[in-house]
Amino acid sequence: MELFNVLLLSVSFFSFTVRAQFGFFDQMFGGGQQQQQQQQQNVRSDSAWYQQQYENAHCSNYLCPGTLSCVHFPHHCPCAWEGVEDKAELGDGIAICASKGGYKEGETVRKIELARKGLL
Repeated sequence: MELFNVLLLSVSFFSFTVRAQFGFFDQMFGGGQQQQQQQQQNVRSDSAWYQQQYENAHCSNYLCPGTLSCVHFPHHCPCAWEGVEDKAELGDGIAICASKGGYKEGETVRKIELARKGLL
């Protein structure tokens, strides 16, 4: 019985080794092309997809160009990456999104206001 287990283990190891070697040769001589074809393709570099999404979006008020959100006024548009951006309203219905800065809540908006006043 012990001889049978040793023999079975040897056959399994030999089978694994052969499979690994042929896998290497398959990849080296063209068998790996199938794997490359399964990878996702990059997004096209033209804006046709975005324009189609924008044109097909239904909004009776204002459609935000950056997020395709439907809001009442342009300065109500949310930031696309709210986790890492703060929104600052500049007045006259203008709002911008800027990368969060520092460790304090609202620090980005404070720095933008200081810059607008020429103090930063």
